Amino acid sequence: MKKIITVCLLIFTLINFIEIPPALAAETAKGAEIFQINCAGCHAGGGNIVRWWKNLKIRTLKRNKLDSVEAIAYLVKNGKNNMSAYKDRLTETEIETVSDYVLKQAENGWH
Repeated sequence: MKKIITVCLLIFTLINFIEIPPALAAETAKGAEIFQINCAGCHAGGGNIVRWWKNLKIRTLKRNKLDSVEAIAYLVKNGKNNMSAYKDRLTETEIETVSDYVLKQAENGWH
């Protein structure tokens, strides 16, 4: 019985360490909100309705050297070709937040 209680306490402790901290969860939710409002029209689910081969999947981001928050943020801020620049519509913090969100979604296969 003592071993069972010890194992249960250990599992409970590990679960508490694995949970997403509230600040990180809020940041992810904010990134999702910014993405939904500003990006999902063209990039729903990490795709691209204008140029399908320029999607937000991790393989494509890596191929185009856009697999870092900094690189994505630069593109969001300044735009390129058909992609509009958002430096006049989003704050630096919002650009950073949505860029982090995009990279995390890409790494997780946009689930």
